[in-house]
Amino acid sequence: MREISKAERARALGQKPCVVWLTGLSAAGKSSIASSLQSTLFNRGLHCYLLDGDTVRTGLSRDLGYSDADRQEHIRRVGELARLLVDAGLIVLVALISPFRAERRAARALFEPGEFIEVFVDTPLDVCEQRDPKGLYRRARAGQVPLFTGIDSPYEIPENPEVVLAANETGIDDCVARLVEFLQRRGNIPLRDEP
Repeated sequence: MREISKAERARALGQKPCVVWLTGLSAAGKSSIASSLQSTLFNRGLHCYLLDGDTVRTGLSRDLGYSDADRQEHIRRVGELARLLVDAGLIVLVALISPFRAERRAARALFEPGEFIEVFVDTPLDVCEQRDPKGLYRRARAGQVPLFTGIDSPYEIPENPEVVLAANETGIDDCVARLVEFLQRRGNIPLRDEP
């Protein structure tokens, strides 16, 4: 029995598989952008899947806490799952705080050159705190949520991301349009006029 290659799967799906890894502070807009991008790609007939930090923590990483070691393991698990989905020919969208450069580098190393697209959702801490949809910043400032990224645990800004989105200055639709244009330019998705 012959093994089917990643290239064959990609040809069958009409796309070039990759992972779009959105990183940034809590409430930066990562999940909203990734969800909207997923809808846009799906509506174009493309095959994609979204791995969101919150949903992954309810299953795959439910046994992990928020210590540095647990965060590293969480990112390792998501990276390995994303690698399998890319091998299946999908465009994988990952929305994770993923605060440490070393873990993002380790995730990148799982992929072939050009398959890992790091997207820094660059929203300032004060804007994230104002948004605070889950009340986590307020609770962290009150000492109720230990090791909260941006408050008492560091966030290491990406050094050379492929894309930087100033989500506090640009709407979600514009952020998604930039990512679609980027993916088209790189050949991950076919050029096509909007319907």
